[in-house]
Amino acid sequence: MTTTRTRIAAGFTLAAGLVLAAPLAASAHVTVTPDAPVAGGYDVLTFAFGHGCDGSPTTALQIDMPDGLDSVTPTIEPGWSIDVQRDEQNGLVSQVTYTADEPVADDRRATIELSVKYAEDVADTLAFPVEQVCAEGSTSWSELVAEGEDPHSVDHPAPTVTLGVAAAGHDAEAAAAPEASAETEPAADPLPLALGGAGLAAGLAALVVAVLALRRTSRRS
Repeated sequence: MTTTRTRIAAGFTLAAGLVLAAPLAASAHVTVTPDAPVAGGYDVLTFAFGHGCDGSPTTALQIDMPDGLDSVTPTIEPGWSIDVQRDEQNGLVSQVTYTADEPVADDRRATIELSVKYAEDVADTLAFPVEQVCAEGSTSWSELVAEGEDPHSVDHPAPTVTLGVAAAGHDAEAAAAPEASAETEPAADPLPLALGGAGLAAGLAALVVAVLALRRTSRRS
């Protein structure tokens, strides 16, 4: 019995360890979070990291810009200096480097932001390779994965942005929504009405019982 309980406890411990390890592994990557990724529109990209290079603190992030961006504007972040490289042929921003005034410790999270404008003919998915420079060594987050493949299947995936559908259709639906709602009144939810009726009935029943009890008491006295 003791052996069986030991094995069960060990199994729970292993399962809990795997569950906790999955989020930790995911958070070990340099990630990018878009705000409104739509072709032809403006967006704010937030790059985040919460680790260094094998324990070494982070000193800089070098972000390469993919094709499909009409403009890139780095956001001024306290504690960081910014260097912008432009393509010699078209003048577009090709790389943005954020350098930390003080190295970011391995156990600290930091974020930086870029404002971008997507081209009208931008691809569905854009990759932003990032070179994470540390006090000792560096890590190149530049590996690409096939469409539909889990980005965590590679060791150092490049941060990617998947663009959505243009919002024009949604705007048209939103404009039509108030007119439609004005023509029809929303139906009342029957559940609160039913519960209210049941409560009223219960209250009346309790009142009747109390009155009868009072009468009986009066007759006996």
